[in-house]
Amino acid sequence: MNATKSLTLINSFVRTTDPDASLAFYRDVLGMTVNKDVRNGDFRWVTLSTPTQPELEVCLEQIGQGADWMSDDDVESMKDLLAKGLLNSLVFQVDDVDALFEHVRASGAEVMQEPADQFYGVRDCAFRDPMGNMVRFNSPLADGAGQG
Repeated sequence: MNATKSLTLINSFVRTTDPDASLAFYRDVLGMTVNKDVRNGDFRWVTLSTPTQPELEVCLEQIGQGADWMSDDDVESMKDLLAKGLLNSLVFQVDDVDALFEHVRASGAEVMQEPADQFYGVRDCAFRDPMGNMVRFNSPLADGAGQG
């Protein structure tokens, strides 16, 4: 029996200090569906999924609110790293990177990289979400090859 045969990724965490601002990006700009919006005192997390992959959730986790497993120093360190864009990143695949880029740019999101063909076989672009997390979008190149 292969113990890893049923290994399935079900969620990935993205940190936020403002769940409402993050929701405005992931739900309203990217069109993701809110699955759960859970509150426990001051602590809140929200799970979202894409229409094409409803079984895989992105969990927006609020830093430092009711997270008793983190010290105050840890919370401040996480906030500093988040502000610098040095925490999590997400990569989404789309049919048309250029169209998606224009859509997201029109929302006012910070552009990190305009669409470009990559040597590893995709055309991709990157933005920061409202909290600073890097969010990349790519489409496979038609011939599977890039510039390199």
